Amino acid sequence: MSEQQFDMIVVGAGPGGYVAAIRGAQLGLKVACVEREHLGGICLNWGCIPTKALLRSAEVLHQAQRAKEFGLKIENPTHDLDAMVKRSRRIAKQLSGGIGFLFKKNKITTIMGDATLTGIGKVSVRTKDGTEELVARNIILATGARARELPGLEADGNRVWSYKHALQPPHEPKKLLVIGSGAIGIEFASFYNALGVDTTVVEVMDRVLPVEDAEISALAKKAFTKQGMKILEKSSVTKLDREDDKVIAHIESGGEVTAHEFDTVISAVGIVGNIEGLGLEESGVNIDRSHVVTDEYCRTGVEGLFAIGDVAGAPWLAHKASHEGVMVAELIAGQAAHPVKPESIAGCTYCNPQVASVGLTEAQAIEIGHEVKIGRFPFQGNGKAIALGEPQGLIKTVFDAKTGKLLGAHMIGAEVTELIQGYVVGQKLKATGKDLSETVFPHPTLSEMMHESTLDALGRVIHM
Repeated sequence: MSEQQFDMIVVGAGPGGYVAAIRGAQLGLKVACVEREHLGGICLNWGCIPTKALLRSAEVLHQAQRAKEFGLKIENPTHDLDAMVKRSRRIAKQLSGGIGFLFKKNKITTIMGDATLTGIGKVSVRTKDGTEELVARNIILATGARARELPGLEADGNRVWSYKHALQPPHEPKKLLVIGSGAIGIEFASFYNALGVDTTVVEVMDRVLPVEDAEISALAKKAFTKQGMKILEKSSVTKLDREDDKVIAHIESGGEVTAHEFDTVISAVGIVGNIEGLGLEESGVNIDRSHVVTDEYCRTGVEGLFAIGDVAGAPWLAHKASHEGVMVAELIAGQAAHPVKPESIAGCTYCNPQVASVGLTEAQAIEIGHEVKIGRFPFQGNGKAIALGEPQGLIKTVFDAKTGKLLGAHMIGAEVTELIQGYVVGQKLKATGKDLSETVFPHPTLSEMMHESTLDALGRVIHM
């Protein structure tokens, strides 16, 4: 069988792989992209996009239920879960089709099948029609990750769900247990709780959203509890007894194990890299806890082989994968590379209220030796937030006390997943508290709170 020659082969068409392929083609490279399931990967088909579509439906329902506060009359708004899911799937399908259009536009060869590395610069692809052999000087692994499954807590698609089952639920839960309070777990908890589902969240760490600043986590817990969620911290599920119509969860908390009955369980206990069947170990690739080990330029140490996105480790975020994809494509094309710095990547959780952050938490900054100045500004002091009917929230900024450098920013409240990018740009441009304090923020906007939080760190806050 003849080999097809390319300048670059991308394995995986998620937000890292498809972006890398497009950027490579833009730079004049002959590119092939191999995908075994869906163009757009998990993010577009089963993660970022469809979950946000569902959460938007829940948000609209929540606002309709508050109509009287805004002088409106909407009688007894209810939801149709099947219609919500159909809308979510329609959006995912639309965007996946868009990737196919972009590949054709950029003359990228798309091959649907399972890829295996067979040597330096060689990829064998098992397709429905047989096997295709591809050759390129540079190969990018962008195979992503999948849900971690703990022994005894495996998803079955009936009463115990993974994120995929939660996106296309076989039934509407009445009493739900969510195992894990990271972004995935808390987003699904927030969605189903908004539909009126009796929702309990179990978190093994000492607080919900454990990667966030402790102050933000505490405010999130307060908000979730007010909405009716039950939050069990420093707790774990030791066993699930499954029956046709219910699950008995054995929950350990404070050294004591108690049994609780639910009709549905969502397991959201992390992810593992998709490394199986790729021939990585035979190729000499180093693996650490299911993820490919790379340097700051995403090089694996094997000639011409790169790994980007979730398969290359934390942070497991689509925008990190996309940026790495661009960087590697440009590196392959002979351009200057700009390594992705994890501390400059924002994290966003689309629960209600939203949570967003970038950089160091207050505790992290102190732990590594910074003397810090902290600024805070509450949503209740902002005119736009009050006008929106969203007066609950906080923006917190962390600066180095000696240099004024912006070390981190942490937010909870309405639309903070949009606001956080202002601080991301600030970090990229090495902005100081002085720089931000001298920046004019438009009025009336939520962004003014970013200014006020900075002023608070400098002892100059105006509206508090």
